[in-house]
Amino acid sequence: MKTAQDIIIAPVITEKSMSGISDKKYTFKVAKDANKYQIADAVEKLFKVDVAKVNTINVRGKARRMGRYEGYTASYKKAIVTLKPNSKPIEFFDGLL
Repeated sequence: MKTAQDIIIAPVITEKSMSGISDKKYTFKVAKDANKYQIADAVEKLFKVDVAKVNTINVRGKARRMGRYEGYTASYKKAIVTLKPNSKPIEFFDGLL
C-alpha cells in the first residue's frame, strides 16, 4: 500500500496551472500507477482539504537532442485536482501567487 507521499510526487508550477488556482484547481505530478480515488484521498490527507473531482493526464516524454545524441525526457502522470467550493485553499500555492 502506497502512502500519500508516494502518490503525490510534486506540484506542477506553470503559467497555465497557476491560472487555475482562482477556480480551486491544483495540478500535481503523481505516481503512474495511482488511480483517481487514491489521488483524491492523498490530497485530502496531505493538505486537509475536500476534493470535488480529479482529472488525470498521462504526459509522454518529449524527444530531445544534445549534439549528436538523441533521447526522450521522462514520461509522467499529471493530476488536476478540483476542490469543493466550501473547502479551504492549499496554503503551499498561496505563497507562489
